[in-house]
Amino acid sequence: MHMVHRRKFDKQFKLEVVQRSLGGITVKELSEELGIHVGVISRWRKEFLDSGEDLSFPGHGVEAMTEEQKKIRHLEKQLADAKLETAILKKAIRIFSKSDTSSTK
Repeated sequence: MHMVHRRKFDKQFKLEVVQRSLGGITVKELSEELGIHVGVISRWRKEFLDSGEDLSFPGHGVEAMTEEQKKIRHLEKQLADAKLETAILKKAIRIFSKSDTSSTK
């Protein structure tokens, strides 16, 4: 079986490629020159344009987030957990309420 090894590029390299692509050389030309798929370079450009230099390419597939975004993610998880706990408790109350009425007959 043929193993495909993923090449890894550091943040500086990606930034240089993106800067070159924004400076007049086409993504297709860069792809041919560097041997990197057009889709990969386009994804790097999009991430850079969406996030800016500081938040782009954090490495190892980790999503770059500001402190506010991290706090929001944490609070959203807490809210989801609280909703789940509430739903479980409501179901338990219904179950116990039914068993209480059947035992009093």
